[in-house]
Amino acid sequence: MSNAKVKIRLKRSPICCPEKQKRVVKGLGFRKLNQVVERPDTPSIRGMINKIPHLVEVVP
Repeated sequence: MSNAKVKIRLKRSPICCPEKQKRVVKGLGFRKLNQVVERPDTPSIRGMINKIPHLVEVVP
């Protein structure tokens, strides 16, 4: 099992988004705008990122 991590930044507010997308943002662990979280690089996390590409960005 690799210890690969991915850093994600919330770049836009989910206020006017559908409830489903708001739950994805919450599920990734975001609380504030421009917050950077580090998550394991798994297919489920990648799928969550792909659901809201207009709200988040992957930081190097």
